[in-house]
Amino acid sequence: MTDLEKHVNQPGRAKLVKNVREKINELGITYIYYQFISVTGRVVGKGIPADHWERTAEKGFQLVYGATANLFLDRHNNYIGYGPEAMELVGIPDPETFVQLPWDKRVGRVFVTCFRNREERKNPGGHLTSDCRGNLRIFADEFKKKHGLELRVGTEPEMMWLTKNEDGTPTGKGFSKPFCYHIDQFESLRPVFMKVIEYAKAMGLDMIQGDHEDAPGQLELNWTYDNVLRNADRLSTYRQICAQVAREHGLIACFMTKPFMGVSASGCHTNMSLWKGGKIKVNKLGNKKLPGVEEVFSYVEGGTNTFMPDTKDMQLPGKVGLQSIAGIMKHLPALTALGSSTVNSYRRLWDQGFWAPVYADWGYQNRTCGLRVSAPGRFEYRSVDSMHNPYLLGAALLKACDEGISKKMKPAAPESRNIYEAQKAGKDVKKLPLSLGEALDRLAEDEVIKSAMPDEMYKVFHWYKNDEWERFLGATTQWDLDTYLDCLP
Repeated sequence: MTDLEKHVNQPGRAKLVKNVREKINELGITYIYYQFISVTGRVVGKGIPADHWERTAEKGFQLVYGATANLFLDRHNNYIGYGPEAMELVGIPDPETFVQLPWDKRVGRVFVTCFRNREERKNPGGHLTSDCRGNLRIFADEFKKKHGLELRVGTEPEMMWLTKNEDGTPTGKGFSKPFCYHIDQFESLRPVFMKVIEYAKAMGLDMIQGDHEDAPGQLELNWTYDNVLRNADRLSTYRQICAQVAREHGLIACFMTKPFMGVSASGCHTNMSLWKGGKIKVNKLGNKKLPGVEEVFSYVEGGTNTFMPDTKDMQLPGKVGLQSIAGIMKHLPALTALGSSTVNSYRRLWDQGFWAPVYADWGYQNRTCGLRVSAPGRFEYRSVDSMHNPYLLGAALLKACDEGISKKMKPAAPESRNIYEAQKAGKDVKKLPLSLGEALDRLAEDEVIKSAMPDEMYKVFHWYKNDEWERFLGATTQWDLDTYLDCLP
């Protein structure tokens, strides 16, 4: 069978398809968004009436390959990744992701896995390698089969709520003042974040905490960590929710990394750990009927956390954790291209003094390093911002950990000093790449991290991001005008 046929006929899927039909009837859903994730983390796909659920669940829908690159043109007016002569992909829905949209209960949402067209002469019905979500599932399954371990991830998505003019253009101002952790500023955005939390809970996010950060209008809302694929799906869902709440409140939900200089950027610290075993727990939402299939509201919990200390030193992870740290540290330069994936990302790294992680080092609770052990049993990859694609980064972290574990690598000693003070004392610490162009060069040299973007995925990513970098280099900005317009009489 082809990859597509194996996916459609996998054990237990037929029952899940029936469960979705029951939810469609129970909730009165008449329309469904079938969505996947582009190279830049955008949500793309099609809408199809719910009457056609069973047929679409089996046969899928077709969409141009170029949708995986947002169907955008490069600076030479060529479609990025795939030209108009390319075949169309087949999107097969994953019924375990079906949930109702809380802001329009007539509409449901389901994620899809993408395959090559059935009529392709080469590898018909094969997995579409430019499908970053499909890649992550494959790599997570391979990692678990090889090591008996599951990567669990929790993200800290910062973003800003900006005001806009009557014509919809941004005013250039955040809604609140840049006072970190101040409840008064948090309270000023209460109608916004309470609506976000309401929608998030209805779409399977177990919200646990939130606060006002130290940039204008900047909030961080967190949910319970889970396996790497489900967490990536929830981050994508969270972004969609914020966009909808912004429409309802006349604001802009800004995930741009650094719209303001002189204050903190929007990071998305990625906390990770590797586990053996565990059980699935379903969040039943009290006595309410679930507005989607149970799998959307489930979290894996328990098991053995292999990152927990295995010595009396509670600041050092266990053996598997240290090996994983060693793997990630080796590949930090290339990983930067995925965690800090836009030109604007590097404003965050250049505008130092706001805990921006620019050094390739690690330590316990040391926020001046790119990687820190944030608590016993987990560590935090800090060189990630709010614009990153969590599916690409998740796959790359799996590859880095795999090498560290497979080769039994050992990291250098952890740094407990402020990294800037350590440098003054003579420590030689390498900086992370400080531009998108430099990060792309480091990625091009790193075969391990590139393997997380197999075949067409890397082609699409490099084409898209290299074009972005070249557009920036060729652009005249306001800074150019302010600096050079009057430089000669």
